[in-house]
Amino acid sequence: MGHIIKYRMIQTTRKTSLMFWAFAFPIILGTFFYLSFGRGGMGEDMEAIPTAVVKEETSVYAEAFLEFLEQMDGTTIETVSMTDKEAKDALKDGQVTGIFYCRQEPGLMVAGSGINQSILKTLLDGYCRNAAMMQAAAEEHPERMAQAMEAMEQWQELTEETSIKGKTMDSNISYFFALIAYACLSGAFLGVQASFDGQANLSALGIRRSITPTHKFQLILTDFLVLFFIHFCNVGILTIYIRYVLGIRLGSDVPSIVLVELLGSMIGISLGMMLGCVSRLSVNAKMGLCVLFTLFPGFLAGLMFGQMKDIIEHHCPIINRLNPASVLSDAFYCIGVYDDSERLLRNLVLLGVMSAALVTVAYLAVRRERYDSV
Repeated sequence: MGHIIKYRMIQTTRKTSLMFWAFAFPIILGTFFYLSFGRGGMGEDMEAIPTAVVKEETSVYAEAFLEFLEQMDGTTIETVSMTDKEAKDALKDGQVTGIFYCRQEPGLMVAGSGINQSILKTLLDGYCRNAAMMQAAAEEHPERMAQAMEAMEQWQELTEETSIKGKTMDSNISYFFALIAYACLSGAFLGVQASFDGQANLSALGIRRSITPTHKFQLILTDFLVLFFIHFCNVGILTIYIRYVLGIRLGSDVPSIVLVELLGSMIGISLGMMLGCVSRLSVNAKMGLCVLFTLFPGFLAGLMFGQMKDIIEHHCPIINRLNPASVLSDAFYCIGVYDDSERLLRNLVLLGVMSAALVTVAYLAVRRERYDSV
């Protein structure tokens, strides 16, 4: 058994054309993605929003709003005091997202619409509601103003601090998730070659393997385990390269990442072994099928067009459930961006079912081969 494993590993790793598609090509493609898109803010926590502050008057109301903004400075927003003209010029040039005006009735000026602008408006609306509530309390129940002020100052005690563990993300990170999914499926190239080498009517090596006294099940199991180990290492090296060389965060849940890549590598190898046994095509023709069955699912998962998976999800979601590349990509989203354990579990179940089905079909296709003479 050890002898078979050793030489199957040597034979596989020495095939440079196979190792290029299964190992080198995803790394090269990831490098090109990085050079094209850059690191950006992929998987990073949200940064403070640059905001200008214009103090138009010295009233109590203006001072109160200015104090509120100073408390928010450095967390949600990053404030810079300016004159009205300086603030408008900065807003026009895109140096700040919005302008807060400190006066009796606080104001906000923005130059567009988006998430950051909506956050600034929410901050202003929240302040105005609290100010109106305090003013009403002062007019209707002045004797309870001290209690109201204390309640406002100690509001944190009424809440429990927690984190949803989600991350803001650059949309370009979807290409890297799809790339790892594609790399998992690229194990099909190794599986096709192993299947070709095991068929006596297609290769000289297949003839020698067919007349060996070693049980056929042992040969099939050895091939699968060796190829699975090699390709899992390929995908693992790609993941390390993306994370530590390119500096792109894929999530901190390492066990989940390893599990997803284990299932993905199993799917890729078994897919290749199945393709290698479905017909009497030449090895080059079967490699052509591998290109189709790896690139096309990768395309549907967003490898060439990052929004493709979302488009399919809105119009025909069943495709994303049946496409192993989409399921793999979505699993990485759950780990690195959403932190959605329920959704991740669903993806793992789908990957497990796909792995079991493809392994079963591949084994049945390989073991049924019989020859009248060799």
